[in-house]
Amino acid sequence: MSKDTLAINGGTPLRTKPWQESNALGEEEKHAMLRAMESGHLSLFQGAYKPAPPYNFLGGPEVQALENMATEMTGAKYVVAMNSATSGLYAAVGALGLGYGDEVIVSPYTMSACAVAPLIYGAIPVFADIEETTGCLDPVSIEKNITKRTKGILVVHQFGIPANMKAIMQIAKKHHLKVIEDCAQAWGATIGSQWVGTFGDIGVFSFNVHKTIQCGEGGLCITNDEHLSLRLRMIRNHGEAVVEAAQYEEIANIIGFNYRLTEPLAAVAQEQLKKLESLNDARLAMVKALHAGVAKHRCLMPMQPNTGTQATYYVCPMRYFAEHCGGTSRSAFTAALKAEGIPFVESYVKPLYELPLFKTRTAFTKGYPWSAPENKDSSARYETGMCPTAERLFAKEMLLNMHLCHPQTVDDVTDIIAAIDKVVAACTS
Repeated sequence: MSKDTLAINGGTPLRTKPWQESNALGEEEKHAMLRAMESGHLSLFQGAYKPAPPYNFLGGPEVQALENMATEMTGAKYVVAMNSATSGLYAAVGALGLGYGDEVIVSPYTMSACAVAPLIYGAIPVFADIEETTGCLDPVSIEKNITKRTKGILVVHQFGIPANMKAIMQIAKKHHLKVIEDCAQAWGATIGSQWVGTFGDIGVFSFNVHKTIQCGEGGLCITNDEHLSLRLRMIRNHGEAVVEAAQYEEIANIIGFNYRLTEPLAAVAQEQLKKLESLNDARLAMVKALHAGVAKHRCLMPMQPNTGTQATYYVCPMRYFAEHCGGTSRSAFTAALKAEGIPFVESYVKPLYELPLFKTRTAFTKGYPWSAPENKDSSARYETGMCPTAERLFAKEMLLNMHLCHPQTVDDVTDIIAAIDKVVAACTS
């Protein structure tokens, strides 16, 4: 039988019981939600600088308590809650003053919001390649893509694996670049003893339902710069309406949005933060078991963090090598695993520069922001072949087991390993 149409022996699949996708919400979150609702205020934000109590430009007690808790946990001096990490990314670009005439280096192998964020303010995203071992931006490729227009780097700690921030920050310092860290998938990941998100100018975290901890939708921006924290808060809450009353002449040009987090969701997020360490410990134990279980197979290579870093694994990404599995294609390999009741996903996102948005260079009307006078001389290109590592991972190597997005059990990992053993044996027999 062709290795591309591989079928494992018929009969009952190895695993027949359903996957339980627990989201770690419990009684604590219910009580927190009820507490916020019984206060009588689902939101206490006010788009004015000195409103009458109980409304506040900075939000209500649940939002402020969440920010204080995250300040203590992350080690950052300032935390600004947002209604999503996407909003946080947009606010970070605006807070740093990146815009028309600027280029921002981004990853091609991540969620689209990371490359769209610069466009919101008229800056041009430039794609650098990624490391095959981590999936994060490759410092060597970053350096190669720096031009006289480059003003920032948007780093993604992909899959919860920390990027090489030591090298990236050296590049940023050398070229006087601003750095945004997207930590949406990397709650609690560290480099040395320092949280990701605290190396660059602004770090962004996510409370989206799929993340390690969640409140449905929500996010945080963290920074050690007081001025940036003020700009983040202004952008979060209709800043143009309050700069006069606040007497912040130096940011009188700011335009704000409504990126405000509600009180009930902030209350839930507090309880989730309390559980982060235990949730990460359980996840890391399962990842360790899975890594050990597949170590005997040359066809599978788990992606690993750099030395001196601690990943927290939003998912458990692996690279697949068909040449070490009897020439079986990745699609046939994953199909065989699914037939055993173990759903794996081929690849991850398509490299972002393949999206129509970039191919046509039209984000807004009349080709903006690429067609803007300030950007017409930008050398940014969006062509197949420009990030070969990202393209190879997408087209040939990447495998993901999405069920590790949510807490599972050791028995679940045992089933995954048993199915992999069975399929590899069939492929190589």
